[in-house]
Amino acid sequence: MVLDASALIALLFKEPGFERVAVAADGSCVSTVNLAETLTRFVRDGYLVATVFENLAIYAIEWVSFDEAQAVEAAMLLPETSRAGLSLGDRACLALAIERGLPVLTADRAWAGLGLPVEVRLIR
Repeated sequence: MVLDASALIALLFKEPGFERVAVAADGSCVSTVNLAETLTRFVRDGYLVATVFENLAIYAIEWVSFDEAQAVEAAMLLPETSRAGLSLGDRACLALAIERGLPVLTADRAWAGLGLPVEVRLIR
């Protein structure tokens, strides 16, 4: 399973749907682009990065470096996703899911109706 930043944020803040993320987190993977998005949100809210990592350390999450192949895939997703307003981070998450042939877990409902070559699972 590939986790989106919205799923990580829901997990850490215990927002609605966090239980689905907690169940899927062990053995999941996250793009480092989405990790940066998540950390940015917490830093903006006054949290220490170390605290975020402490809270995530209980899960066996693989942090996947954003590479050239994923960059190409993320760019190629733009025409299909621009109407729904997906960001680079969103497309990085999807690119990782496509590359690995895994479903993606997100809170972003806009992803579900895009007809992308990846299974999108919503947390709420």
